[in-house]
Amino acid sequence: MTRQIVLDTETTGLSAEGGDRIIELGCVELLHRKLTGNNLHLYFNPGRDSHEDALKVHGITSEFLRDKPKFGACVQDILDYLRGAELIIHNAGFDVGFLDKELELLGLPPLAEHVDSVTDTLAMAKEMFPGKRNSLDTLCDRLGVDNSGRTLHGALLDAELLADVYINLTRGQDALLIMDDAPVSDGGVKVAAIDLSRLALPVLAANEQELAEHEELLVQIDKSSGGKTVWRSCSSATKAMP
Repeated sequence: MTRQIVLDTETTGLSAEGGDRIIELGCVELLHRKLTGNNLHLYFNPGRDSHEDALKVHGITSEFLRDKPKFGACVQDILDYLRGAELIIHNAGFDVGFLDKELELLGLPPLAEHVDSVTDTLAMAKEMFPGKRNSLDTLCDRLGVDNSGRTLHGALLDAELLADVYINLTRGQDALLIMDDAPVSDGGVKVAAIDLSRLALPVLAANEQELAEHEELLVQIDKSSGGKTVWRSCSSATKAMP
């Protein structure tokens, strides 16, 4: 299984090409969808002040960063930590763009040459919740992730929250129950043999608000598809039948 690293950065501003730099890097490691505690958290002296709007977001002052190392002094440790992993990033283009610029300034290959792949949770959320806001705070609220400690953006805290959000976004992919004493399949994965015949699952009917929210979501998906969703076609055909 590919090692997963949930990553976030804080920067002096919004434009890597315009001279803004990374000032904080926060990473948490996931193995088998569990946090391992093998985190990486670094602050950097960017050699410039943060833009006023950026400072309001992260609250990391130039005074605090003055005695911190330059990115280049830590780059080998960073690449060793990330090497071969699947990176999980919210709005990945932003963070990858900044990391690529830092590597370029040091004469090093771009991030893609050091890692296995990059998964963008913002793109995932947009597919799952079309037409909705999908910021990290919004997803925490929607998925029941406690973000009450997030008064300012911080790379390590945001990476920890994003790890929880990612687990919730992909929960449906965890269909197999893995047990140490289960029989081994042909592929070498231990799969639990469970008798489900005696399980009595309750049927919970949706209330009016849930039905309305469901209908709104169907409308948004239908709009995104240009009116080509199967259920709308079937519904129209059914209504047209004598």
